[in-house]
Amino acid sequence: MRIIRFILPLLFSSLASAAPTEIDWLDLLPQEDYQAMLDMPEIGHDSGDETPGDFTAGMRQRDESLPDVMYSRRVVDSYDGQAVQIGGYPVPLETSETGAYTLFFLVPYAGACIHVPPPPPNQIILVEYADGMRIDDIYVPLWVSGTLQVDQTSNELADASYRIVAQRVWPYDGE
Repeated sequence: MRIIRFILPLLFSSLASAAPTEIDWLDLLPQEDYQAMLDMPEIGHDSGDETPGDFTAGMRQRDESLPDVMYSRRVVDSYDGQAVQIGGYPVPLETSETGAYTLFFLVPYAGACIHVPPPPPNQIILVEYADGMRIDDIYVPLWVSGTLQVDQTSNELADASYRIVAQRVWPYDGE
C-alpha cells in the first residue's frame, strides 16, 4: 500500500507535466518584435492578381515599404523543445501516397498564403505530421499539438522560424 501511495502521485505529476501548453501566436514573438508590431501602421491584405489557392508567389514576395519586423526571424528560445498546442490555418505542402498532408505551414490568419504581405517567418510554423490528414479547405482552422522546435526553414514558398513535430492535428472547435 505504501508503494502505491508513493508511485501514484509520481505517475499523475508525470502525466500533468507531459500535457502540452496552449500558446498563442503572440507568445512566439520576442518582446522587440511584439512592440514593433504594436507600433506599426495598419497593412492592407490585398491578394493582387493571384488566384485563390495559388501558393506559388504570395509568401515569398518582399515589400520594401514594410518595416523589417515583417521579415523577422527572431524567436523565443524558451519554447524550443516544449510540448505545445496552437491554433492556426494550414498552408498545404506535401502529401503521402494516400493524399493525406504530412507537411504544411501553420499560419496565424486565414489566407496568409495568398495575401500580401505574408506573416513574418517567426509567425510561420512548419508542421510535420507523420499520420497525415486531409486538408480540403485552408480557411478551416486547426489545432496542432506536439514538440515545438526553433528551426529556421526555407523553401520555395516561404521561410519559417519554428517547426512542430505534431503528435495530433484536429479541427479547431473554438475552445
